[in-house]
Amino acid sequence: MTVTYTAEVATCRGFGCFLKLLFRWRGSIYKLVWPDLIAFLVGYFSLSLLYRFVLQDPEREIFARVVHYCDTYSDLIPLSFVLGFYVSIVMTRWWSQYQNIPWPDPIAVFVSATIHGQDERGRLMRRTIMRYVCCCLALVFTMISPRVKKRFPTLDHFVEAGLLMENEKQIIEDLNQKFPRHSKHWLPIVWAASIVTRARKEGRIRDDFAVKTILDELNKFRGQCGLLLSYDTISVPLVYTQVVTLAVYSFFMTAIVGRQWVRPEDHPHHKEKDNIDSIFPIFTTLQFFFYMGWLKVAESLINPFGEDDDDFEVNWIVDRNLQVSYLIVDEMHHEHPELLRDQYWDEVFPSELPYTVAAEQYRDNIPEASTANIEIKDSDALISSSVPRNDENYMNRLASGESIRTQRRALSRQASARERHLSGRSSASSSTLNSNQGSQPAMSLPRVASITNVLRRMFSRDRDHNLGSSAGTESVSGSRVDMFHSNQSLHTRGTAGTTAIAEQVIPELDEMQATVISMRKPESRPHMQDIFAIAVPTTPSPTHESSKPIFIMGSVSTAHSTQSTLRGVSIDSGSDDEKTHLTRPKDLQNMAESGASDMNSLLIEPTSSSGAKIVRSGDNKSAL
Repeated sequence: MTVTYTAEVATCRGFGCFLKLLFRWRGSIYKLVWPDLIAFLVGYFSLSLLYRFVLQDPEREIFARVVHYCDTYSDLIPLSFVLGFYVSIVMTRWWSQYQNIPWPDPIAVFVSATIHGQDERGRLMRRTIMRYVCCCLALVFTMISPRVKKRFPTLDHFVEAGLLMENEKQIIEDLNQKFPRHSKHWLPIVWAASIVTRARKEGRIRDDFAVKTILDELNKFRGQCGLLLSYDTISVPLVYTQVVTLAVYSFFMTAIVGRQWVRPEDHPHHKEKDNIDSIFPIFTTLQFFFYMGWLKVAESLINPFGEDDDDFEVNWIVDRNLQVSYLIVDEMHHEHPELLRDQYWDEVFPSELPYTVAAEQYRDNIPEASTANIEIKDSDALISSSVPRNDENYMNRLASGESIRTQRRALSRQASARERHLSGRSSASSSTLNSNQGSQPAMSLPRVASITNVLRRMFSRDRDHNLGSSAGTESVSGSRVDMFHSNQSLHTRGTAGTTAIAEQVIPELDEMQATVISMRKPESRPHMQDIFAIAVPTTPSPTHESSKPIFIMGSVSTAHSTQSTLRGVSIDSGSDDEKTHLTRPKDLQNMAESGASDMNSLLIEPTSSSGAKIVRSGDNKSAL
């Protein structure tokens, strides 16, 4: 299990808290390095004794030249760079593997919350799903961890441990015989997903969103299990590991020779070493201890699922997952303590939580911002433009700034006037659409700064109200294409400068909203000023309800039953004992010129399912 020392370094006092850790053996650097260190010292002292007591003077001179050569060129090995970068990769990989260990807790919470039923079948579904999830992770651990493999060497041990049933073991074995090349760790997750879908069909899961949530968590769990297998099969490139290992061991093999103490008379050009090195190589030993310890750290952490002291305790993870999963989905299923008022119910929230006597000394003060104690003098708090200066350049820049601000205000007023002008032209162009319904827009909308504003007014819900509150000469149209006839008023180029940039950037924030609104189907809604009625006393005629005469204002269309459509505007016909009289608006001028110029009102009387009669203020009738 990973060696934990967090409690011993929680508080740093005196000479520090790391010194007490130097005397621990389990998981220490001494436990990893001592065999290599002993071998290094044995080799070093063997050569030293050979030089001092065995070799003769000519042979000592040759040995001294070899020592000088090894000591001179050993520094060419980039040991610090290669080893440091390699250990950094291994440490990152080690922590990433731990972060990718999947935990079944989220799945257990979702299963307990969404799969309802206190009966035996509901309980069986919840427990089986979590057993499959834990079995999947245990199968993965047997493929990457020697500890778990020794615990569960075969599928029979899974059956004995309760992670698999006999029939489930038989299915996996049959699949292994048919498809032996691939791992079957994902098979329990597939079974769990099938149980989730069956629970949905049986009504134990209330909605499809809960099903999707559980399936997403199952897929995430399966993906993390697959990632652990990828870490196991794809290691740090072997060539890099070999380079680091060769660099470390070759460096210290040359150090065994190059750090030997030799007499000055044997090699005059060799730098003389201190006499202390003739007894014991202190700093050479420390250098070996640090560099070799660095390499041993990388060797220990490159596979954290092994049997080293700092490897992950995967057997504990297997036991913990199954126990916690069953506790969540079975023992704690739909259970919670009684709902009671907390002690701060009347106070809403506490001003401060209580402290014990032992914790009184740790009462924290309210944290302050880093600039809380910065004081600014009143003279320094004045606006820089209001401070009088004698600098001529500063006054020139100030005057130019005033002119720029004046120009910006003028541009802003011009932009506002242009917006009002465009709004008026867009509203006026709507009255011309009645005579151009069949035509298509002649040109596309130019990409100018006011397009977004026009589109927003075009497709907003308040457009009908704006049209109705304006002059009564506008006709209502529910078509988006009809509104594009006003694009000729959109060709006004934006004014250069800061105002134009602001117009081009800020209104574009609402373009997505206008686009979404424009996707709605066109709605036909009448307005009070488009349709209004004045009752005229008439003699009731015994006609069928489907052929009641109606009066409309605007263009004429065929009347069907009790509803008449006026270019997308629905109008109710009059009752049986009265006809609806509408005062002729200006929109009927085209029709008046075609033969009803002196009429004050129009009466449409349906004659059949495909025709109608127009009654002009009396006797004259014209059939449509």
